[in-house]
Amino acid sequence: MNTVETIAARQRGEIIYLPGIVPAPPALLSLLGELLAAGYPSLIVGGAVRDALLGIRPKDFDVEVYGISYDHLSELMSRRGRVDLVGRSFGVVKFSDNSGNQWDFSVPRRDNKIGIGHRDFRSTFDPNLTMSEAASRRDFTINALAYDPLAQDLHDYFGGRSDLEQRTLRATSSAFAEDPLRVLRGMQFACRFNMTLDTETAATCRSIADQYGTLPKERVSEEFMKWATKASHPGRILEYLHASAWLYHFPDLEKIRGVPQDPEWHPEGDVGTHTMHVVNAAARIAEREQLVEKDRAVLMFSALTHDFAKADLTELREKNGQMRWTSYGHEKAGGPLARKFLEAIGINADIIAEVVPLVENHLAHIRFDEVEIQPRTIRRLAARLAPANVTQLTWLIEADLSGRPPLPGGLSEEARRMRDSAVAHNVEKAPQPHLILGRHVLPYFAGKPGKHIGDVVKSAYEAQLEGEFSDLEDALKWLAAHMETVR
Repeated sequence: MNTVETIAARQRGEIIYLPGIVPAPPALLSLLGELLAAGYPSLIVGGAVRDALLGIRPKDFDVEVYGISYDHLSELMSRRGRVDLVGRSFGVVKFSDNSGNQWDFSVPRRDNKIGIGHRDFRSTFDPNLTMSEAASRRDFTINALAYDPLAQDLHDYFGGRSDLEQRTLRATSSAFAEDPLRVLRGMQFACRFNMTLDTETAATCRSIADQYGTLPKERVSEEFMKWATKASHPGRILEYLHASAWLYHFPDLEKIRGVPQDPEWHPEGDVGTHTMHVVNAAARIAEREQLVEKDRAVLMFSALTHDFAKADLTELREKNGQMRWTSYGHEKAGGPLARKFLEAIGINADIIAEVVPLVENHLAHIRFDEVEIQPRTIRRLAARLAPANVTQLTWLIEADLSGRPPLPGGLSEEARRMRDSAVAHNVEKAPQPHLILGRHVLPYFAGKPGKHIGDVVKSAYEAQLEGEFSDLEDALKWLAAHMETVR
C-alpha cells in the first residue's frame, strides 16, 4: 500500500495505531522486518487478530505478504528455514524455523466463482492487490481484521472491531453468498464468541439455504466439531440456524423447538430452550473438567441430542390426578435419533459410539434412590454404557439438571449416589473386564470355534455382573458347573 492510500485509510479510521494488541513472537517480528526491508510489507491476518481483540491469547499466526509472487515468497522463506508447499493451491507457504516455530505465509488472491458448489472457485494470486482488497475476500468482518506488529497498526477496513464490541456477526461483502460453507462457519463463530447474526447477513444466508446439499460432509463435520470443541456459548446454535433459515437441514433440531414440557419440572420452557441451556451447562462442565477434542465433543453432542425423541413422544397425560406433559420412553428412543443426526453431519464413528449409550441412559440416576443400591445395578449400567462410562454420564446428567433455570443445577442426590457407587465398585471409567474369555471355554468344545463359544462367554459375563463370582478361580468353577448343564 502506498503512502497516499495509507494516509487516506488513516483519515477514514481504517488504520488505527494500537500498540501491543497482537503479541507476535520475537522470531516472527524479525522475519516480518526482513520482508519489509526487502520491499514486501506484511500483516498478521485472521483469527490471531480477532482473538487478541477479544482478550484471547493467539496460538497461531497467519501472515499475508503483499507485492510479491508466490514463487518469490517461497524462495525467500526457504533461505530462512524449512518450507512446505502443500498449500500452494491456496497461495500458502508453511514455514518452520530452526527453533521449531511454525507459521503460514500467504500471498493475496482473488476467488472467482465458477459454479454453485463450495469448491467451485478459481483462485488467482495477485501481488498487486491492496491490503483492503485482500481483506474484502474474507467471510466475516471479524476475520477481515489485520495487524502490523512492526508499525503497531490495526487494519480494519470493514468495521470488524466495532462488530466484535457489539457482538455482531456480519458478512464482509456480498461475495459471502458465493460459498455456502460460510453459513456453517458463522454458526460456530456465533457460538464461540457469543455473537448475533446481522439481519442483512441473515438474509444472505437464507438466500443460499438451498445450497447446503453442495457441501462435502467432511466440511460440515469440521464446523460442527469446532462448535463442539470450542464454543463457549453453544446454546446460540438453535437461534443462529433459525435466523439463517438453515435449521430445516437438521430436522431433529428443528423438531424440538416449541415441544412443551411440564412447567413444574421445566420452568425454562420448551424442549428446544431446555436443550440450549443444557449445552451451555455442558460447555461450562467441559471447561471445569478440562475436556478437549474427543472427550469434549462426546459431552457436547450427547447434550445436544439427549432429548431428540421428546419431539415424537411428548403427550398430555393424566398423572396423579393432574394433566401433565410427559415423554415416556424418550431416553431409549433417543439413541437411534442421535446416531442418525451425527452420522448425517459426518461425525466420527468413535464419538457416535459413546454418545448413543449416554443418550439412552441419561435418566439412569433416577433408579439410584434406594437406601441400599445393589452392586449389580451399577455394574450393569457400566456395561450398558460402554464404550462410554459412568463418569461421562455423570457430566451429562449434571448438564441436563442444570438446564432448567431458575431451578438450581448441579447433581441430584440420586446422581451422586450413582457416581459414588461406581467409584466404590471401580466401574466409573469402564465396566468390569470379562473374567471368562473364549480361551477358557474352547476346551469344553474340543477346541472347535463357533457361535457357541460366544454364547457361553456372554452367559458368563451376565453371571459375573449379577455377582455370582468376582475372581478367576470362582469364575472357572462357575464355568465348569455351567458346562455340565449345557452339554
